[in-house]
Amino acid sequence: MAADFDPGTGLGPRLRLVRESRSLSVRELARRVGCSASLISQVERGVSVPSVGVLYSLASELTCSLDYLLFGAGADSVPVAVPDSQRSDHVVQRGCDRRIIDMASGVRWERLTPAADPLTDFLEVVYSPSGHSTDERRPLRHEGREYGLILSGTLRANVGFATYELNPGDSIAFDSSTPHEYWNTTDDYVHAVWVVVRTDPRSG
Repeated sequence: MAADFDPGTGLGPRLRLVRESRSLSVRELARRVGCSASLISQVERGVSVPSVGVLYSLASELTCSLDYLLFGAGADSVPVAVPDSQRSDHVVQRGCDRRIIDMASGVRWERLTPAADPLTDFLEVVYSPSGHSTDERRPLRHEGREYGLILSGTLRANVGFATYELNPGDSIAFDSSTPHEYWNTTDDYVHAVWVVVRTDPRSG
């Protein structure tokens, strides 16, 4: 399945919608998140994708659900506080129907929930060889608790001042406000299941 990057309903239009609703210019948003204005413009126009790190920074700065930016129903929608997944008709997510997006830093996210959930990111994450959580090589920090399980491959993780090598069957859990980053230093793909649970439905 192709990445969720449709020019009419994808990440770009949703990012523009939220940015404009916050009365922020492209240049000002770029300054706040520490990236170039041209990158923001390219993402909004659907010609580029951000790294995981930039995406988290955008969601945090815009006080917007990361899940909405990536997989929301459309550019004319706004984030809501009540998870759609609580509705009775959103129970099973078929593998062939997953929403998918490929990040600029060699990371693929596949959403495992059948609908957007502003409180939880439940994902299968695939790291390509040399894939990194952010191409800026800056640790991530965001609100919530983070949980990961390695299905295949070996993933290097920095959490705080500690470095861990995670192998199949290994899992990790920590406060997401702790600086952290992941990267695949091998020639094989890494597959993992990742969950981020937030207390603020608007946080990324």
